Amino acid sequence: MVRKDIKEFITTIPLNVTIIAATKYVYAHDMMILLESGIDNFGENRVDSFLEKYEILKDKNIVWHFIGHLQRNKAKEVINKIDYLHSLDSLKLANIIEKERKTPLNTFIEVSINGEGNKNGVRIDEVDNFIKELIGFRKINIVGLMMMAKANSSPASLKEQFAQLRLLRNKLEKTFAIKLPYLSMGMSDDYKYALEENATHIRLGRILFSKNKRQP
Repeated sequence: MVRKDIKEFITTIPLNVTIIAATKYVYAHDMMILLESGIDNFGENRVDSFLEKYEILKDKNIVWHFIGHLQRNKAKEVINKIDYLHSLDSLKLANIIEKERKTPLNTFIEVSINGEGNKNGVRIDEVDNFIKELIGFRKINIVGLMMMAKANSSPASLKEQFAQLRLLRNKLEKTFAIKLPYLSMGMSDDYKYALEENATHIRLGRILFSKNKRQP
């Protein structure tokens, strides 16, 4: 259930920041309420769930983001339906996009800031080489970087992690003479710290909904 004060909550977010509603556990009905309240960017983690909701809502004015790990064997099913991919982390996936996508796809490179083995993303020390490989791809429009903070981090640690992504973006822009305007970082528990480090896209789930319903 969408929180009753959703419109008031939206006003607490800077106007230049995009709220992506993470709708992993959300039905189309609640997505419509969010849409009517002013949130028109939706992020899905799973291909099957995305396809189901896309069919129900495809006639609505929605900006679709895929924010979860995109398995290569399922990529063909979604890459021509989404507006943004937040989780590019391999050349194999990039090659599928290059082959199957009809128009250039706005893409975030997912960066593994902390090098956690159980998480996806390009290691921070390998991002330079990854971008070098991607420069020749016509169907991939790199718009920025994405990250997930380490669970149970202190406020100071969160700020440090988000700052690392910001500084990495700044370095990459200088190294490759490119523009990477977007930083996708921050979720319900830590988005305020991400905003302090210039996040442009925050992926919010649980905080958009009433506490009596399980949300991401």
